[in-house]
Amino acid sequence: MDLIAFYNSDTFKWVILPLLIFAARLIDVSLGTLRIIFVSHGLKYIAPLVGFVEINIWLLAIGQIMQNLNNLACSLAYAGGFSLGAFIGMLIEEKLSIGMVMVRIICKHDASELIKSLRESEYGVTTHDAEGINGPVKIIFAVIRREDLHDILNKIHKIHPHAFYSVEDIRSVGEAMFPYHRHRLFQSHRKGK
Repeated sequence: MDLIAFYNSDTFKWVILPLLIFAARLIDVSLGTLRIIFVSHGLKYIAPLVGFVEINIWLLAIGQIMQNLNNLACSLAYAGGFSLGAFIGMLIEEKLSIGMVMVRIICKHDASELIKSLRESEYGVTTHDAEGINGPVKIIFAVIRREDLHDILNKIHKIHPHAFYSVEDIRSVGEAMFPYHRHRLFQSHRKGK
């Protein structure tokens, strides 16, 4: 079977082409999600490169859709790739853990053990006495790397499980105190002997 006959076959039009369109949309939407995240974190050199690759993949996918408007499988693949691409992009961003966040913790009861634990882990924390709806509370602020969020939340759940907390993205910070460690993407992973 020659290439032109294969390209015109029903197998290509109804199976292979939709799979290619699905894969293209999955990749370009994942890249689009990452590009938006890079822009929001001020990574001005990475975002345009990702955008360049993203738009070229999109042009290939939309070109095939426009040539095959009567093919329902292609349209469904396009929509499915878009949906799954958004999800995959968010998973990738979560794994990259780019940027900084502010964790605000409000404790109704004695927060000294939680504050001590955070400071022992070398997180810069600021505390403030405040008044809540039911009386005095302690507010703890910590600006941390996003990659450390899981560690902080574990400490909150372990030491002060009923504390209220919120997490906000931060675009930039001035002087801050962070535990020293390299980003986990750049750490070498060695297996034991």
